Order: sequence, then structure tokens, then C-alpha cells
Amino acid sequence: MAYRTLLFDIDDTLLNFQAAEKQALESLFKKLKLPLTSQTYDFYHDENLALWQQFELGKISKSKLLVKRFTTLFDHLGISGIDGQKMEELYRDYLGEGHQPMPQAPEVLSDLCQSHDLYVVTNGVAKTQQRRLSEAHFDHYFKDVFISELVGAQKPAPEFFQRVTADIQPYEPTQTLVIGDSLTSDIKGAASFGLDSVWYNPNHAANQTKIKPTYEIDQLDALETIVA
Repeated sequence: MAYRTLLFDIDDTLLNFQAAEKQALESLFKKLKLPLTSQTYDFYHDENLALWQQFELGKISKSKLLVKRFTTLFDHLGISGIDGQKMEELYRDYLGEGHQPMPQAPEVLSDLCQSHDLYVVTNGVAKTQQRRLSEAHFDHYFKDVFISELVGAQKPAPEFFQRVTADIQPYEPTQTLVIGDSLTSDIKGAASFGLDSVWYNPNHAANQTKIKPTYEIDQLDALETIVA
């Protein structure tokens, strides 16, 4: 089947979020003159992931999530008097500096944009995602960038994809493909809206859910065969 419209996630699909997250947390702890151990990083990473999954389910607002991850982290470390909102603002600036491409991402985007309509679909914070795409020199590949806080709904909700596709012309569901690394956000969202999907799974993680992608790849250049 030929696909014309490609909807790309950003984090850990096109840009290396794991690297950006670690660099940002290291910079924050350096600013605070605190040591960042691997155990502390792992705690933050797991807590942050769990909170974003709650956000996907509509159980927590994004503004509360962004602050809670830091109040929880410093409570865990036994450090009092920390302003979670201030920590979020400092961290956000550092995170915006992280725009390391995922392997093959620049080449694949450069190739595909010549024959397909490319869009971004992300739940990330708008200002940060826009900066990261720009500094990675990826923004010019996309016809539009759809960010949950601007769309007014988040992946995997059908409302998110309904609002996104309403702004895409021409839009044909059978020619539209969602590409992302998250089963619970990208792939579930695509399935809930009746769209085909590609699960980008470079580390060969086990699928422990009932969510089934249309395709699974471990290298981004495999997309070129799928969408041809």
C-alpha cells in the first residue's frame, strides 16, 4: 500500500530524547551543585515516564506533571525547600538544547519529504519541541507541526488525530501512516483512529501490551520501503 501522509512523533523517533533528558538533568544538578548518581537519574526517568503515561490517559494535566516530577524527585532525595516550578523552568531551558538526531533520521526525512507530506505529532511542550526541531534543522521537512497543548488534545486520544487530520489537505485515511516509538501513545492513538502505524523499536523491546502496530522496524530507513 502506498502512503502519502506521514505523521511523525519526535522524541526517541526523530530526536534522541533519552540523551537530551540526561544532559538536561546533569546541567540542572550541576547548577544546584548536587551530585547526579545513576540511581537518581533512573528514579527521575521512571517517575517522568509514569507521569507522561498518566497524562496520556487524561489522569493528570501537563502543567501539574511538569512540576510534580521535580517535587517528587527532591522529596525522594530528602531535599526540602525546592521550588518545583523553578526547577521545571531551569530544566526546560536545558532540555531545549538537546537535539541529537536518532540514527538515519536526517537522511530519511530528506528523502521522504521529496515524495510525501510529512507532519509532526507530539505530546511534548510546544516551545521546547519547536526549538529542538529548529536547532536540529528538521523543521523545514514538515508541512506542519501538531503539538498537543496547541491542538487541545493529546495522543492517544482520537480527538487529537481528529483535529490534526482536519487540518491536513488532502487527507485520505488509507494513505496516512503514524510513525513513533511509543505503543501507548503513537501506536494506540493510530489504532483508535483507524490509521496504520509503524512502531520504531530500535532496541527490540518486547511488546507486553495488546496494542498491535501495522509494521515494526528497528531502523528508520526501513520506512522508505514501507511507504513506497
